[in-house]
Amino acid sequence: MAATAAAGAVCPSLPRLSLRRDRGAACCSLAPATTPQSTRLSPSVSSLQISCCHVTHPWRQSRRFQYKPRCSQAEVANSTVDDDEACELVRGTDVVIGQSDDDSVRAYLLEAVKNNNGTCVLLLSDIFGFEDSATRDFAYRIACHGYNVLVPDLFRGNPWKKSLPMDGFQAWLAEQGPDRVAGDIETCRKWLVDDFLQAAASKKLGVVGFCYGGGRLVETLARDADACFCAGVCFYGSRMDASLGARIAAPVLFVCGDGDPLCPVETVRELEKSARGAKAAVYAGRGHGFAHRPGSLEDDGDAENAFALMKSWLHEHLIS
Repeated sequence: MAATAAAGAVCPSLPRLSLRRDRGAACCSLAPATTPQSTRLSPSVSSLQISCCHVTHPWRQSRRFQYKPRCSQAEVANSTVDDDEACELVRGTDVVIGQSDDDSVRAYLLEAVKNNNGTCVLLLSDIFGFEDSATRDFAYRIACHGYNVLVPDLFRGNPWKKSLPMDGFQAWLAEQGPDRVAGDIETCRKWLVDDFLQAAASKKLGVVGFCYGGGRLVETLARDADACFCAGVCFYGSRMDASLGARIAAPVLFVCGDGDPLCPVETVRELEKSARGAKAAVYAGRGHGFAHRPGSLEDDGDAENAFALMKSWLHEHLIS
């Protein structure tokens, strides 16, 4: 399956970057980029090294509670890369996956450079889409720990916007056909397995989902008859079908708050019981979106804890 890499890749939470780099700098220059040109890649090309940029810490500009990613020397196992270098050297690329315009999927690919562990994580976004800063920040942070992360556009360029009136939400949601979304996720999965991971030392694939993406994670793993996914982490999945739990083979970590009406704890507990190897982490007093959109210092503390749980889960099932 072919993929297109767009020149002048967009770094998360930052202006479009040119590919001009200052001497000695870990990141690209912030000079305006020229109009992107697309290059068609052969299916056998898995590195996507052309037309990409090294991205810097997006939190410093976009997060309400600003801090650096918690990369430590111990976490960058079997590497001499120091803390800042491991987190600075993440390569971001805009890609288009698919054989034709009708079935192609836009996505954002983040690759760890010096501490790459050879595995990949498919990240399914919430309703605000793959270009949302909070989603890209979280994807970047996962990549800091050595993973390749692919974030697809689940909404074909039409994510929900915070500025829209809520009385139009159900109509917008109805436009996101379940079969079309499932097909786009399958297109990305197939590309990752057949092309991207072919040259990798590890063939292991994980999936992480937030909110809307969390609900699609449950459906995706229930359809995974070939057991392509080795692990999943579901953050407060919305519209999750608990009856699918028995069909999920990959171990899933379910993360939610007990004050989240969009992700009932009862549904999470049902999935924990029926899905093989599943585990639930329920945070007292936390609402929807606390792990990737913390709204208070209390949220931020639990967000850090939830990220650490996710990191350990992925390490256990994708690397150990």
